[in-house]
Amino acid sequence: MKCPKCNNMETKVIDSRVVEAWFWIRRRRSCEYCEHRFTTYEKVAVTDLIVAKRDGTKEMYDRDKLRRALVVSFWKKNLSLEKIEEIISQLENKRSWMGKEITSKKIGEDVLNTLKNENDVAYIRFASVFMEFETKADFQEILRE
Repeated sequence: MKCPKCNNMETKVIDSRVVEAWFWIRRRRSCEYCEHRFTTYEKVAVTDLIVAKRDGTKEMYDRDKLRRALVVSFWKKNLSLEKIEEIISQLENKRSWMGKEITSKKIGEDVLNTLKNENDVAYIRFASVFMEFETKADFQEILRE
């Protein structure tokens, strides 16, 4: 890890702690050249997951895309960005053992199942986009469920 003060590549870990219910590791580090102390956060990255889209195309999994969708769903619902990150991390950890490819439909269903327990309004907002609602009847049907 490169020191942010002097750019030296020789640093050592002083302390490590698990943060956010096992999703992140916080490390205190010290530069061996200038002795500057700094903190890093490490997370296992989901880098090689392929998403199969409805139209048959495939693309790399994009955590930011999912984060944006959840931020819109929770708009004005007083949910912290940390909670949104926790939701995404839980979903990623759940699917990390499922293989190298996942459908966008499966991702959407997993998000809906999570939102159903988290916030009714966010659930309906996400569902309206994911399920491509077009009429008032579509909203009424999901409200009945």
